[in-house]
Amino acid sequence: MNIYDILGPVMVGPSSSHTAGAVRIGLITRRLLGAAPVHAEIFLSGSFAATGTGHGTDRALIAGLLGMQPDDIRIPDSFSFAAEAGLTFTFHKINLKDAHPNTAILRVSSADGRTLEVQAASLGGGRILVNRLDGIRVNFTGDAPTLIVHNLDKPGCVANVTSLLSRNGVNIATMQLYRNYRGGYAVMVVETDQNIAAETLELLRHLDGVTKVTYLAAD
Repeated sequence: MNIYDILGPVMVGPSSSHTAGAVRIGLITRRLLGAAPVHAEIFLSGSFAATGTGHGTDRALIAGLLGMQPDDIRIPDSFSFAAEAGLTFTFHKINLKDAHPNTAILRVSSADGRTLEVQAASLGGGRILVNRLDGIRVNFTGDAPTLIVHNLDKPGCVANVTSLLSRNGVNIATMQLYRNYRGGYAVMVVETDQNIAAETLELLRHLDGVTKVTYLAAD
């Protein structure tokens, strides 16, 4: 345990789980989208739905989508900044079975047509866990350099990705594989020991069977 675990994150309150964690969920969604979102449909579950408004969860999620950090003093006024930035949004309540109490689903889109659905939970102390991407179950925090490869579920895709990373000096720390069904749509979540160069990411995007590459560099 370190001092951060004891004291919690540097943040604009009132709650590390409902506010700081919510900002991080919005921010990681923006980073996964790879562009500034122009519309967001947001679903709140559990205690996020019950007490989120009072704890500023709604404003925190929008602040993150705008690119703000948990300690940004503008968080309470994020709705006004969203209007200035051209970001429209709606909020709904949803009952998710077997989900963490502090869970949100964000469906976002950008001006250039990118879309993404993220389900994530705020675990406390500003920590988050991404549970689903575009409906496929995943499990990552975004704390380490994280590569997300969307691909067709066919032989050779995993080997092509890992071989390319090896040739370019990238060491894999953890790797998780997910798919919606056999022969369908799959996702690789790869945490690495070092950041991945832009040139390597571009090579990954052109591999056979790869449909989308998203990368979260270490902060």
